[in-house]
Amino acid sequence: MLGVILVAIGGAVGATARYLVSTWAAARFGAEFPYGTLIVNVVGCFIIGAFMTMTTERLSISPYWRLLITVGFVGGMTTFSSFSYETIHLMQEADMLRAFYNVGLNVLVGFSATWLGIGVARLF
Repeated sequence: MLGVILVAIGGAVGATARYLVSTWAAARFGAEFPYGTLIVNVVGCFIIGAFMTMTTERLSISPYWRLLITVGFVGGMTTFSSFSYETIHLMQEADMLRAFYNVGLNVLVGFSATWLGIGVARLF
């Protein structure tokens, strides 16, 4: 039961972070492109790469921390379903260039952020 509670708490914090970042990004950069989704996906990729590397290669921690951070917080913050919907919406609006840009950035920058997170975690 503790695991479920930790995932719920982490998910609530992650979902709130996603909302705040998306709202900020739309106000800052405009709503024509889903920058907020891109930002949270890249940050989430970095966090999961760094955190999982640190906790599986360097630190011995309770598995409950992994539930709280990776399943809860990162799972609540990252937005693959939003990414999918927003990309389809761009395609339906015949904005194929932005749809392609959205997919490419999320995949390439997201994977790069995960790789960077792993590398940073291995420095310590």
